[in-house]
Formats: sequence, structure tokens, C-alpha cells
Amino acid sequence: MHEFQLPSMTCGHCAARVNRALKQADPACAVEVDMAQRRVVVKSHEDRAVLAEALADAGYAPA
Repeated sequence: MHEFQLPSMTCGHCAARVNRALKQADPACAVEVDMAQRRVVVKSHEDRAVLAEALADAGYAPA
């Protein structure tokens, strides 16, 4: 399980883009978004660096 703080995730559209980016990196992952905390928890067997890169490529670089 990986947890990321995403300061630039500010709305539902952002959350959808984050979810889509993570699913492209690992189609089998489970994503939980906490908009209030600007946090995402990802249950994935993929390496953390791969997921962080997918988020950054989508415009939501982890803090």
C-alpha cells in the first residue's frame, strides 16, 4: 500500500485524473481518494516510484 499527498488535487476532476493515471500504471490497483486531506492511498504491487511518476506525468506530483 502506498500513500501520496497531492497538494494540487483540488476537485473531483483532479481526483478522476489521478485515478485514471494510477489505473494506467497498474490496472489492478485499488485507489482511495481523500479530497479533504488531498491524499490518495493506492493498493498496488507496482513500485512506489512508478506510481509517483504516473502521478507527476498527470500533473499531480506527490509532495
